[in-house]
This record gives sequence, C-alpha cells and structure tokens, in this order.
Amino acid sequence: MSTPYHIPVLLKESVDGLNIHTDGIYVDATFGGGGHSSEILSRIKGNGHLYSFDQDEDAETNIRRLGKVDMEKEEKYFTFIHSNFKYLKNWMRYYHVEGIDGLLADLGVSSHHFDDQNRGFSFRFDSPLDMRMNTKADMTAADVVNSYDEEKLATIFYLYGELRNARKIASTLVKARIQKQIVTTQDLIKDVDFLFRKDREKKDMAKLFQALRIEVNHEMTVLTDMLLAAEKLLKPGGRLVVITYHSLEDRIVKDIMKSGNIKGQIETNFYGAVDTPFKLINNKVIVPDKDEQERNPRSRSAKLRIAEKK
Repeated sequence: MSTPYHIPVLLKESVDGLNIHTDGIYVDATFGGGGHSSEILSRIKGNGHLYSFDQDEDAETNIRRLGKVDMEKEEKYFTFIHSNFKYLKNWMRYYHVEGIDGLLADLGVSSHHFDDQNRGFSFRFDSPLDMRMNTKADMTAADVVNSYDEEKLATIFYLYGELRNARKIASTLVKARIQKQIVTTQDLIKDVDFLFRKDREKKDMAKLFQALRIEVNHEMTVLTDMLLAAEKLLKPGGRLVVITYHSLEDRIVKDIMKSGNIKGQIETNFYGAVDTPFKLINNKVIVPDKDEQERNPRSRSAKLRIAEKK
C-alpha cells in the first residue's frame, strides 16, 4: 500500500470556509496532493472554475489523483498552474480573470517533502542540504550555510527559527565550514548538535531547519505578496481561507486579515470608522480536533483563519 503524498489538514472546515457558490471562481494556492482541490471541485458546476497553484514538479503528477472528480469535470472546471503563488495576480490576468470568489492556502510543508529523503527538508535522513520547493531555483540550504556571513545567518536563525542561541549557531557554522563544506543534513547536524540541550534537541533542530527552509524559499515575502494580491482580486463577499503552522506566517495572515496591510495597523476613514477590506469570519482560530490530530500528527500546529472581503 502506497503512502499518501499529502493528507489535507482541516479539509471540511477550510473548504466550508470558502462558502462556495457552484458557479464561482476559486483558487487553491497550494495544490500539494490535491486533497483540498478535489473537495472544491466536487462543489462547483455551471460556470465555476478552480485554478490551483504549485511550484513543485512532484505536485503536478498528483493531478491524476483528484479522487472523486471525473476526467470530464476536471478538464472543464480545473486549471493547474505550475508556478509560485506569488504570481497569483499575473496568472489571473493571463487567464482573463478579473475577480475571484475565494482563495484557500494550506501553508504547511507537504508531508511528501518531509518524507522524501532526497529533498533535505527533514533531519531524519542523511540528505543533500537542499530544501527548495522549486527544484529549479538557484539557491539551496547548503548555499545559505556556506556563503552567508555570520551576522546574516544569526538574523535568519533568530527571526525565522526563533532560536535564542542564534548567534552561537551562526558562529559555529562559519568556523566549521572553513574546515569542511556543509553539504548534507547530517553535516549540519554534526556541526551544531552539541549546542542544543538533549531534552530540546529535536524541537530546536526543527526550528533550525525551518529557518533555513523559509530563507531558501523566501516564504515570508512570497506569502505577503500573495495575500495582498488576493485582497485586490477577491470580489465583495469573497472568502480568504488560510491554514498556518507557525507563528511567523500566522502573524502575517492575522495582520492582513485584520487591517489589510502587513503592519496590522488599523486605519480609519474621514468619519473615524475602521477602514479595513476584510470582515473576520472567525475571531478565534479554528484548530483540528483530537481525532484529526491523532490521524495526522502534522495537523497539531495548524490554525485556520477565514476572512470575507467587504
């Protein structure tokens, strides 16, 4: 029995959050294994259409795995876009889409990526230190640890990994790479594992890998660009549905949904009324129930936020 490419998180809750109209235009910004896309497609007909983005070549092979959706419906209602979702605005213009009725983004790294021993996303394997979502991109995690100066490395580890000993880690890596280039995940681990307390080693190592992955894929900038583009594209009443997994991306999503800008600053109009493009559908984040967390450990850190364009 084959291992699923990716188990969709908060499937029903997130797709319900789109408040789908059967003839609406929707975007799945993170196609992955096709789980969310399949559910969206099962709910549209007529003039409805789904545009799904993914920059990973592996994800494109999953188009044939759309489950209950038959081939005829897939071809009529579905368009796969092999691209980073930061180009959302450009691609919608290319397809002559002036407005969308909803966008869903599951920001988590696919379980497939963590399980692929050749991609370098997990410290469980001895893999090339890669971490590129788009395997055609130039910069790898190995490039980061071997070429960035100490100050820049420390900043990345502190901002993106929230590691308190970021400076010590950066200093250690800069010294280690003089002796031997850091080219695999195990090279990285061996150089820094003595800096982590044994009772926190796995958690802190995960934070280190997270920081490198975010830097390699420019995740914070890309996310911000996509959310701001989505705000412009959404029709009045259109829904923005986002699943986050760590505090950095969740803060960006929360601020833009709250205020319409990356600073989270609420602005007022001439009359003193709050001027924001969104209405929050759930003031309190939605999290997976215990059953889902047991079935899919990856879901344990997931938070779902939903907003509606005014």
